[in-house]
Amino acid sequence: QVQLVESGGGLVQPGGSLTLSCAASGSSFTIDEMGWYRQAPGKQRELVASINSGKSRKLADSVKGRFTISRDNAKNTMYLQMNSLKPEDTAVYYCNAKRFIPPHYDYWGQGIQVTVSS
Repeated sequence: QVQLVESGGGLVQPGGSLTLSCAASGSSFTIDEMGWYRQAPGKQRELVASINSGKSRKLADSVKGRFTISRDNAKNTMYLQMNSLKPEDTAVYYCNAKRFIPPHYDYWGQGIQVTVSS
């Protein structure tokens, strides 16, 4: 069982910045991929950014140039630096951890609210 704890969300004005953190614990097996997903009211959950154990990154087109994903493998912690935030970034952000080789797993955090509003 992997526990994922998100922190760093909140209310920010348009153009502002926030940094989300996701701390993983509970497994001695390497997490292959960690990612941030978000879900806005009335919309489907979507991938924002992901990073694998080799630190190869993927970013959604909507956040390229504004968000940066990083990972500290030693601490099993992932970060999402969000700059130039827009009202359309408002959503619940979820941390995800996957392992693609046995023992396979796919775990989610409880979610954290990010609200961009003046």
